[in-house]
Formats: sequence, structure tokens, C-alpha cells
Amino acid sequence: MTITQPDLSVFETLESEVRSYCRGWPTVFDHARGSRLYDEDGHEYLDFFAGAGSLNYGHNNPVLKRALLDYLERDGITHGLDMSTVAKRTFLQTFHDLVLRPRDLPYKVMFPGPTGTNAVETALKLARKVKGRESIVSFTNAFHGMSLGSLAVTGNAFKRAGAGVPLVHGTPMPFDRYLDGKVPDFLWFERLLQDQGSGLNHPAAVIVETVQGEGGINVARPEWLRALRELCDRQDMLLIVDDIQMGCGRTGAFFSFEEAGIVPDIVTVSKSISGYGLPMALCLFKPELDIWEPGEHNGTFRGNNPAFVTATAALETYWTDAAAMEKQTRTRGEQVEQWLISITEENLADVKEYRGRGLVWGLEFHDTTRAARVARRAFDLGLLVETSGPQSEVVKLLPPLTTTPQELDEGMRVLARAVRETA
Repeated sequence: MTITQPDLSVFETLESEVRSYCRGWPTVFDHARGSRLYDEDGHEYLDFFAGAGSLNYGHNNPVLKRALLDYLERDGITHGLDMSTVAKRTFLQTFHDLVLRPRDLPYKVMFPGPTGTNAVETALKLARKVKGRESIVSFTNAFHGMSLGSLAVTGNAFKRAGAGVPLVHGTPMPFDRYLDGKVPDFLWFERLLQDQGSGLNHPAAVIVETVQGEGGINVARPEWLRALRELCDRQDMLLIVDDIQMGCGRTGAFFSFEEAGIVPDIVTVSKSISGYGLPMALCLFKPELDIWEPGEHNGTFRGNNPAFVTATAALETYWTDAAAMEKQTRTRGEQVEQWLISITEENLADVKEYRGRGLVWGLEFHDTTRAARVARRAFDLGLLVETSGPQSEVVKLLPPLTTTPQELDEGMRVLARAVRETA
């Protein structure tokens, strides 16, 4: 793809140095549809990034767009705090009927603020309030958000350093296979809990991602998650599953923990819950944990009614037949996996491992600088992929769930070429 140098002067002059994605994708995007974005010069890009998992149903999904436009055209409520609105009622009933009730999940629904880190902060705050304890256990290479409470349970040293203050009341434990199976699961964790001299204050809760997205696409085994659930029960700790990036069907089932057959005490959901990329987040918890006082936790933008509208449309469109949606995601995930097997076999000396579930996959290289070069070459060839892992050593694939088999093949061919051309 031949790309003329875009005019980035306004961004470089006026926007903060903190910007990141635009550095890897140096163009000015103008519009998008489905699995494709287009820049202002008309160049086309196949999107295997999906708004960091916020666009599971693609860009400007026509069904969701129509629902949103109809709502706006009739002057539907746009800002509602936690007031009762028709849009909120419809979402809550639909979410209960299509998601919670079929899975026999009794959760209460709380709208914290519009982002994932708002949901995580809410979960941590509630767990501490319920248990009357401060300590939270997280896991190595976890990522839970960029506000202070969320950073305290995030593993990435670079992101933690940005806090500028001590990050307290969080203790990391080894994630599944962190020690390469040389130590029995949770041996260290249980020993610390049992030893009065360990220095570990008894935790209020444990927070975990079933698949660590930003941490490098590290997939927890179902048996490991079941053992964690049992440990939390025995030790009087709440189990929080952060499903912000891996929920809403990303791994196949609507919730990523369903495969393990566990029921967390608290679940955080955001990113693709609105279906359209609109800010929206949920904190779900068992009814007996709902000990909030009115107004004890709030936020100006916790009632994003346009997001309720698109979220309802997404549920009605894609989750009325959950089995079909799950089967489609798993089938397309197997298609991606076959490509990754081929890429690995072609580059045995360079590829360390591929891993994933559903439609989230990672390709790790022995050379920790290789993934960034592959991602940049893929961009030059018209494919958007990002990197993840503590050293950005993993190419991360996160295509919309609606990406067609033909588009998946197209994107994976580009990725294979980018790997070859950066050897």
C-alpha cells in the first residue's frame, strides 16, 4: 500500500505526548464500516483491533446505528445520571432476559461510570465494604485500568509508574502457568494465607482476568479458575472476574468464565457492552453484596442512555440465539488458529508461542522487539493489529466477532507476510 505522508501537525502541536496508538498507525482516519477503516485519503485498513475490544460487532453496525438514530431523532434522553428512563428499563429487562436468566445468574446491575476502570474501582470498593478488609489479591501481568485503585492491582511496571504515588493494598500472585507448572497451583498463595508470619493481610477479594489481554494473551485453564473459586470460598474471599475486554462474546460464551463453570461474586463489564463503542460499564454482583447506601458511589455519566439503546439492540440482534453466536465465534477462532499454526511452522526459529480462545489470539516472538515491527509492517500493508505483553512482545489479534471468514483469511495472509518481511 502506498501512503502519502499525512498532515499530523495539529496533533503533534496541540495534543499531549501521552498519545500512543496514533504513533503506530500514522494516518488520519475518517470513516469506518464493519471490519474496515478508511483514512482521509481513501486508504483502506482491515481492523483486527476493534477499538481494543470495544467493537465486537464492528464499526457502525447498521442495526445498532438505526436504533441509535431513531432514538436521537425522537429526542430520547441522552443524559440521565441514575434517573429511571425508558432506555434504561428496556436495557435492564433485555439484559436480564437474554443474558442473566438463561445462565441462572442472580446478579444485581450497577452502572458505575462510563469506563472499565470505573467498574473495577466499584468492584474493589464494594468488596472492601462487604468484607471490612483492605487487601486485594491480583495476578502477575494483570491489567485492570489506569485509575489508582485499578493500577494497584495491575502488574505492568510502566503503567504503575505513571501513578506518581504509592499503590497500596494490592498483592500480586502467580497467574496460571506463570511458574511453568513447576509449582502446584496456588501453593504460594495458600501458604501465605495460612502463615501468621507471612505479612499478607487477609484479602477481601481476588481479582482475575480469565484471559489476560494487555498482559500478553495469557489464557487461564478452566481447572485453574475452578480451583481459584474453591480457594476463595474456603478462605472467605470474594472472587471478582474482570470481563471488560474478554466479555460480551469475545471468547465464545457471553461471559468468559462460563467455560470454567464458575460463578464469580462480582463481574466487571465494559468495552463492547454498548455494542457501538459508546462509553458504558457495568458492575454485576450477587444480591447479598448489595449493601450500598443511596448515593454512596455515583458518577455524572453513569447513565449513558444512548449506550443503553445500542446495547439493547446488540443483545437482541446477537444474543437471542446465544448458542449460534458462540458457535460462530469458536469456528472463526479455529480458522485464526489454523493460520497461526501455519505461521509458526513457517517461522519455527522466531515464533515462541501462539495462544488464545475464541477471537482473541496472541503471537509471541523470541525477539521481544519483533512484535512491534510486525505490527508496523502490517499497518503498511493495510492491517491494524496491536501489541501486548510486559515488553510488547506479543502481536495481539482482536478482530470484530462479525468479521467474515473471507476477511479473516485476508487479514491473516497480511499478518503472515508481515512476519516474513520482518525476519
